Amino acid sequence: PTLYKMANNSFVFNNYYQPLYPVSTSDGEYMNVNSLIPKEGVWSFYKSSNNYMPFGIGNMFKKLDYNTYGFHNHTYNFYHRDKSHTNIGLSYYGCGNGLEKKMNCRHWPNSDYEMIKATTPYYINEDKPFVAYYMTVSGHLNYNFSGNNMASKNKSKVQDLDYKNSIKAYYATQIELDKAMEELLNRLEESGKLDDTLIVIAPDHYPYGLSTKDMNTISKIDRTDKFENYHTSLIMYNPQIKKTDVNKTISSLDILPTIYNLYGLDYDSRLFMGRDIFSDEEHIVILSDRSFITSKGTYNSV
Repeated sequence: PTLYKMANNSFVFNNYYQPLYPVSTSDGEYMNVNSLIPKEGVWSFYKSSNNYMPFGIGNMFKKLDYNTYGFHNHTYNFYHRDKSHTNIGLSYYGCGNGLEKKMNCRHWPNSDYEMIKATTPYYINEDKPFVAYYMTVSGHLNYNFSGNNMASKNKSKVQDLDYKNSIKAYYATQIELDKAMEELLNRLEESGKLDDTLIVIAPDHYPYGLSTKDMNTISKIDRTDKFENYHTSLIMYNPQIKKTDVNKTISSLDILPTIYNLYGLDYDSRLFMGRDIFSDEEHIVILSDRSFITSKGTYNSV
């Protein structure tokens, strides 16, 4: 219910795409957070930790005297996030460098809800404004009730659904993220900061832990279509923003420049590959094989 509320209020992006690049999670995260296209064959986000990244989200908001945090409820140095995330200006905590002292990090996957409960005290009562970046993990594959702790935890809430177990397990894992977002909204409201906070949620890839047939069982979009397989949800939520439908064809590359323009931050747009969603410029969604999608149509490079 919380994710549904957030996805269907404030800005509602009807044509958002999340392309999948070879390293999947790390590449998707790299595109979301840096507005850059990853290079094939390497962990681009990790490689970027050796580069000067002045337009990283933490570095940018520090200029406005924000506290900037990053959290991940899995192994803190997986994909070398301890290097890449600190390099973009985040004080970064995961399981293994502090977060394990505040929540149970011994599950697979671990709980997004527990992570929110454990980490909001870092920033919620501070006088300074904050950026809190979360890389969640509760919704991770595999989608079954034998090896996925979050699916097992929420099994009772999905057991009566008329779907096969893989789909029910997928839904069960997402319930944990929904509970996490409910907790976050409650904490923000209690502290009087909800109305002054923008919450952005983006996936890093489509749920490839499900078969295409399974996805089509519950999807209103035909996932066998090469392009529509990447059609998904982007959330930008604030309860004070009137519901606004946005029909532009956009992708994960467009998130960062949009946030910066919403906050009035100065940056060199030539060094981003995405464009502000609310600009008048033409937008393009670029797939890993150089196929692309625009508002005018699609081009299949194959």
